[in-house]
Amino acid sequence: MENELITLASYDNSFTANLYKTKLEAAGITCYLMDEHSTVLTPFLSNAIGGIKLRVFLEDAERALQVLDEDDLPEGDSEA
Repeated sequence: MENELITLASYDNSFTANLYKTKLEAAGITCYLMDEHSTVLTPFLSNAIGGIKLRVFLEDAERALQVLDEDDLPEGDSEA
């Protein structure tokens, strides 16, 4: 499916999620954080909604995983 978004990873805090988002954007990969505001405003719901999800387009997924595998940022809870 064209323009399909997939979840690469999920995080329990906004700081880590935004570090990885910025890293992907610096590599030229369009990405989005889903449920960031819900998790920040109501942290007790984080597990129920699956945390903050880092999403990319399917066609960028392989390259995004390679960028995230460069081990210069703190580890997240990878779901890839």
